[in-house]
Amino acid sequence: MCKGVLFVCLFLLVSADEKDVKKPQFKIPSAFEGDSHVFFTESFSSPDSFAKRWVKSSATRDGTVKYDGEWELKAPSTEGDLEGDVGLVMPTAAKHYAIAAKLDRPFVFGKDKEAFVVQYEVNFQDGITCGGAYIKLLSGDVDLPSFHEKTPYSIMFGPDKCGLTSKVHFIIRFKNPVTGEIEEKHSKQSTESMDFFNDKKTHLFTLLIRNDGVYHIMVDQVPFFKGNLLEDLEPAINPPAEIDDPNDKMPSDWDEREKIPDPAASKPDDWDEDAPAKIPDPDATKPDGWLDEGPEFIADPDAKAPEDWDEEEDGEWEPPTVPNPACEAVGCGQWKPPTIANPAYKGKWHAPLIDNPEYDGKWAPRKIPNPAYFNDQTPFLSLTPITALGLELWTMSNSIYFDNFIVASEFTYANNYAREGWNLKQESEQKANGGMSLGPWIDSFVDVANDYPYLWALYAFALVSPFVICAAFCVRSKSKDDAGRRKKTDESTPDDKKEEKSSEKKSKESEEASGKKDEKKESEDTFVAPAEEGEEAPSKEERDVREGSPSPPGSQPESGGEEPRATTSPKQEEQEETAEAAQNDVPPAANTRSATKRKKTKTRRED
Repeated sequence: MCKGVLFVCLFLLVSADEKDVKKPQFKIPSAFEGDSHVFFTESFSSPDSFAKRWVKSSATRDGTVKYDGEWELKAPSTEGDLEGDVGLVMPTAAKHYAIAAKLDRPFVFGKDKEAFVVQYEVNFQDGITCGGAYIKLLSGDVDLPSFHEKTPYSIMFGPDKCGLTSKVHFIIRFKNPVTGEIEEKHSKQSTESMDFFNDKKTHLFTLLIRNDGVYHIMVDQVPFFKGNLLEDLEPAINPPAEIDDPNDKMPSDWDEREKIPDPAASKPDDWDEDAPAKIPDPDATKPDGWLDEGPEFIADPDAKAPEDWDEEEDGEWEPPTVPNPACEAVGCGQWKPPTIANPAYKGKWHAPLIDNPEYDGKWAPRKIPNPAYFNDQTPFLSLTPITALGLELWTMSNSIYFDNFIVASEFTYANNYAREGWNLKQESEQKANGGMSLGPWIDSFVDVANDYPYLWALYAFALVSPFVICAAFCVRSKSKDDAGRRKKTDESTPDDKKEEKSSEKKSKESEEASGKKDEKKESEDTFVAPAEEGEEAPSKEERDVREGSPSPPGSQPESGGEEPRATTSPKQEEQEETAEAAQNDVPPAANTRSATKRKKTKTRRED
């Protein structure tokens, strides 16, 4: 019974995974249509919608089309893809690609926005050696057919790799409110692993900028880097209040040398600057058997001229050379002793350094107020509005795959969008690669618990409870089974054995106490008559004989060969007299006096 219950518990847990064996199909979240918090979604599920919405760049350089890469809508080539799912693919290496689409409406960074969120999927299906997969969130009135590398953008975000350099870009173009100049601000880089470039799986890249200036970069819904717009961008959003005076110059007589050569020092007479650092070892000798005339290389004796070799056309054939095997044991050619460090080597002489008496310190230009200074403590509100989303890339790798773009003002929408897209892909890819997934439903629990950490305790309780209940049921069932078996077979239990042991102990103590009581009573009932005047008191042996004690071992009867006469103890006589009195209807108390007198008389007669 217990094994059956455990099997049911395990089956219920495993069945949560087996229910999703059927290949899922991605569907566009219908709830986002017309939602004021969502500004852009794209799943590439409709070729007609894609053709109307997305515009391939036709920008030129020096009279020729710059972006010669042709975009394609294709299903992913990796295992575990969703049924009917397609994405935007850069199919060919060594090409420039550019394409863009307008947002449903501009995203304006204002107080009414909780955050800015952009999220999309990337799969480096053939790995990547050099190329990018980042996106640009364009600003202003963008001419999509003319989209190129200089087109203004507000935010650039996404992975990029070339050679040994790997990063996830987060760049904002920030406008100085004083000078009107726009400057790129780059986020600091994460130290987390970047295996996503070469594992050939679909990865989810998310950028969340909260209205308080804190931003989060996530990869596969896992924190990758967390920063603050005011603290973790280089250069900083707010410029310094003071800057170096560009017109201030170091005086010509300013001495920045902290140490100088000692002018009073001179090179010692025995200092030889020309002595070599290495010299031949004077103690070395040429090894025995060294072949001075032996060549280090010889013609390969196993080499043969090719069959098609024609000496008239190709010239005389010469076999390739190989190391001389006779030189391997000792050596061949001209012998030279090894070199050792020269003990007389000192190198070039330099005067020792001393403190510079003319040292003026390190010079720095004086500070002046920064004419471009401003102090913006709410940079989120100052970001340039976004009007379009574009990809402008160059790659040396094939088949980089993009899918499921979303731009929203709350993270919940991006998370829900991923639940119906990327989470299903991740689950399917894990199963295709022999992994196990708990299904996308688990992500909702994780998200809620991240917002309310106390729920982790509730989750743990809910997870452990089935096992505790099963274990308790099994223990209780086993206890009942054991009790029933003992009842049927009269098998003793530990408690029975304990009670028997206690009973035996009490019985033993009772017998010992009873024995001591009887012994005491017998000693009190034994009567020894006192000796009359002129008679000697009976010895211990005589008293033992009177009381019926056996003779000691080895003792012989005094009269020839007669058996020792049996004696009766006073107690036994009293019992016999009591029985006789009972037969004669005489109370025992009335015969006490005569019984005592008879005892004394009998004792004297025996003596």
